Amino acid sequence: MKAAPFAYERPSDLKVAIVLMAEAKDTAKIIAGGQSLGPMLNLRLMQPDLIVDIAGLAELKQVERSGDELVIGACVTHGDIEDGRIPDVTRGAMQRVASAIAYRAVRNRGTIGGSLSHADPAADWVSALPALGAKVRLRSTSGVRDLAIEDFITGALESALQAGEIVEAVRVPVMKSSACWGYVKSCRKPGEFAHAIAAVLIDPEAAEARIVIGAIETAPIVLRDASQLFGGHVTGNFRQQFDARVADALLVRAGVANAADRHIHVAVLRRAIDEAAA
Repeated sequence: MKAAPFAYERPSDLKVAIVLMAEAKDTAKIIAGGQSLGPMLNLRLMQPDLIVDIAGLAELKQVERSGDELVIGACVTHGDIEDGRIPDVTRGAMQRVASAIAYRAVRNRGTIGGSLSHADPAADWVSALPALGAKVRLRSTSGVRDLAIEDFITGALESALQAGEIVEAVRVPVMKSSACWGYVKSCRKPGEFAHAIAAVLIDPEAAEARIVIGAIETAPIVLRDASQLFGGHVTGNFRQQFDARVADALLVRAGVANAADRHIHVAVLRRAIDEAAA
């Protein structure tokens, strides 16, 4: 099957792209790497009137350090991150996440902004970036707004992106030297979408933990304060303090009814915590 007919625009700069999106309102779709949108067009799961191609926009490929954050343009590819072509403020965490996304051909074209915009619950950045405390910057003719990733992803394939808005950049905080990182996902075979994801950022010195349980049928479970999983207080002994029963209860409340599915999620979370402690 091939895509339904649509108009195509390849704007010369971001300002033109934003105007095109504003004029089209909710009848247009952005394409960058096309790794998600392309198949959906061909299957006619989406039939937009207009495709706005932003792959060539230099403004969306820029990366800069701004205070204690790294601002990553939306069109930076997974491969750019994997290969270390952008500065690393996460002590290798983002490189490890990027290197495990699908296959190299996908990583060469897929973009960080496109992944977030698509909001697939099983996508790596959808779970990893909230654990890192990242934010997304959105731009439209009305201006700019910044949202925490956990506020941006509202459900399965659903986001807070409004008609006429474009994901401009991702803002990633510098990881503290005392922080520990773990990221584990369970796939039936390498390259496939995950059916369980856990991302953890634990700082025993600050007694803080951010934990994300992803690849569920809705938005990831994001715990900005995950101390409840460790008996109410995060210490250097967090690996032994982890309470799987609390994690299981969180999954129940999130609507994961199948006990076997919950067991997989809890096991993956335990492995991520073990990785952070190693």
